[in-house]
Formats: sequence, structure tokens, C-alpha cells
Amino acid sequence: MTHSGSIFGPRTLSGPGLPASGRPVTAREPRPGAGEDSEVALVTGASSGIGAAIARRFARGGWQLLLTGRDRCRLEETAVGASAVVLPADLADPDGPRLLAEAALEAAGRIDLLVAGAGIGWAGPFVSMPPAAIDRVLAVDLNATLHLVREVLPSMVTAGSGRVVLVGSIAGCVGVREEAVYSAAKAAVGAFAEALRQEVRGSGVGVTHVVPGVVDTAFFERRGRPYQRTRPRPVPAERVADAVWDAVGRGRDDVYVPSWLHLPGRVRGAAPALYRRLLDRFG
Repeated sequence: MTHSGSIFGPRTLSGPGLPASGRPVTAREPRPGAGEDSEVALVTGASSGIGAAIARRFARGGWQLLLTGRDRCRLEETAVGASAVVLPADLADPDGPRLLAEAALEAAGRIDLLVAGAGIGWAGPFVSMPPAAIDRVLAVDLNATLHLVREVLPSMVTAGSGRVVLVGSIAGCVGVREEAVYSAAKAAVGAFAEALRQEVRGSGVGVTHVVPGVVDTAFFERRGRPYQRTRPRPVPAERVADAVWDAVGRGRDDVYVPSWLHLPGRVRGAAPALYRRLLDRFG
């Protein structure tokens, strides 16, 4: 079953309306028809790419889905055949994360898994990057993630269970030239994952940091520059989705897709001079 609503249109879903107050919702009882035996996943960036692939993978696993992104039509395509609530939103809006969390918790009664997969890029020399583009990348890739986790996490801690999956990038581990702000935002996401993991230790809530490399999605065209390198070859978004599924099932903290991507970070820590020479040559 699929429902749809917008947290920026009339404040109603196909069912109960959004909470009238601005306070976070911490209810844990599922709404009728939400699938009381199904675990609930809120997936951001679910209208395309990695987010859509993750949503479909968890749908096949029997999860109840709360899907968000900016494109309602694409969200509804992702939701086909799934038990899902569609919640279109722009998380770069200052109130976006709070309103989304309220709508999601009101719709399903609980969130067992948050997959923060929304992200945008911008390619080109940093000195020519418009200030508005800097703000937009940081707003979507970093600020929205932090605020959304802050809104959702308390209900997980109260319940004593749950998992936060933060989708990073290899760019945040190695730094990619002409993607300086995107690299910075994803590096911050990785540091946030580590810090948050320490804070919630013993609470029953886990934190997974997923580090994809080059993935075969429309991300590169949307950032303003298609991917034109022959190596590394892009991997399907479904491969990342399978890795996330496995990580959630096993409670893994860090996931690299493909798995060899953990090597650049190790080289950087052990031999920074060698690392930079390699980056100058292959970066």
C-alpha cells in the first residue's frame, strides 16, 4: 500500500494529520495499517539513485517504508509494490528535518531505521564555486543530516533500539580535487558517525557509516560534470543497497563499497607523503 503527502503542502497525510505542535513526536505505537509486525525505515533521497535502491531492498525484506525526497512522482515510483508512506520534502529548508521527523513518526508511530541518503554535489574549481552552491551542498549533505538525526534519535534511545545509517562517500575519506565542498561535507559526516557512535554506546542504538565509491547513478550529471574516468568503474546502486542491508542485519559500524576502498584511508594514515603522491597522480 502506498500513501502520499507533503510536509510543505497542506499538513495532512492519507490518514492522520501532522501534529499541530512544533515539538518532536516520540510515539512508539504503530498506526493502524502500518504493519505492526514490520520494522519501519525512514529513507531520505529515496526518489532516485542509492536511496531508491536501498528503499527497494528493504521493501523486499518486508520493512515498512517512509520515503522522502523532493520529487513526488519518483518517490511514488520507488514505493510501487511496497508498504510505504511517501513524504516529499526539501531537507535544505530550515524546518525540513523537523517537519519530516514529525510527519514520519506520526505516520508510522516509530522509526527503527534512519537511512540518511540524500545528497548533492558540485564539480569545479573551488575558487569559481558560487557561494549559494557552497551553502546548498553543506545544507543538504551535512546540516540536514545532523538535524534529522537529532530529531529522530531521541525516540530510538527511548525505545532502546534502532539504527542510523549515514551514507558518506570516498570523497570524504581522501579528498577529491574540484569537489572540495562535497569532500568536506562527507568528511564531516564520517566524523559525526564516529562521534555519535560513542555517544549512543550502550543505548541499543547503532550507527553505520557507509562509504560508497563511484556509483552508477545520475549524481554526476546533476553535479554538473559526468563521470568520464575508466577507473574505478562505477558499481550499481543495488550493490550499495545490498551492503546496507547486510550492515543493518549484522550491526556493522563501517561499510565500504567496494570493500577495497578502505585501503586509501589506511595509506593516508600510515604514509601521508606517499598517499599525496598517489593522489596527485591518480586523484
